[in-house]
Amino acid sequence: MIRVVIIDDHAVVREGLKHALISNGYEIAAEAASLAEARAQIAFVNPDVIVVDLNLPDGSGFDLISWARGISKTLGIVVLTLNDSDAHLLAAMNAGASAYIVKSAPIIELTAAIDHSTKSPLSFSAKGISAAMKAATQSFNLTAREFDVLGLLPSGASTKEIASGLFLSQATIKTHLASIFRKLEVANRTAAVSKARKHNLLVD
Repeated sequence: MIRVVIIDDHAVVREGLKHALISNGYEIAAEAASLAEARAQIAFVNPDVIVVDLNLPDGSGFDLISWARGISKTLGIVVLTLNDSDAHLLAAMNAGASAYIVKSAPIIELTAAIDHSTKSPLSFSAKGISAAMKAATQSFNLTAREFDVLGLLPSGASTKEIASGLFLSQATIKTHLASIFRKLEVANRTAAVSKARKHNLLVD
C-alpha cells in the first residue's frame, strides 16, 4: 500500500483528501499544516509520496519540494495547488516535483499522479506540460525561489519584508533581485513587475 503524507495548511482540505485517498486504497502516513511540520513528518514516517500545496504559512512549497528531493531521489512529490500558471508548473518541475495537479481536478487525476510519482519520481507529469514547455522560453529561466521573490514585488514589500516572509537573509534577497533584473533585462522593481505581468509570470 502506498503511504502518503498530506501537506496543506487548511484542515478541511486535508480531511477531504484523507478520506478520498483512503477510499482509493492509499494509506495516510501523516498530515502536516506547515513547512516545519512537513519536514518533521517526512523525516519521521518516511512516506512513499507527499502531496503538497505551494502556499504554506511558514514558507513556500517550492522550498519543501527542493528539500525533499535533496534527501530522496525515490520519494514521489505531487503538487496539489490552486495555481494553474505555466510559471508555477515549471518552477515546481525545476524544484524536483514528480507531478502537478490543480485542486479543481477530479480525484482520478490525483490518484494517477500519485501512482506515477511512485513509479517514476524523477519524471515530471502534468496536464498542459507541453504548452508550458513551449512557454518556457518566455519564463526567462527564473528559478523557483526567484518566482517567489518576483511574486512579492507587486505588493511593494521592502527587501527586509520579503526576506522575513521567505525566511531568508536580506543579502540573499538582494542577490535574487539582481538575478531577476538581469534575466528580465530590466533595471528596477517597477519594470520587473511590468514585464512579468506582460509575460504572465505573475498570479494576481
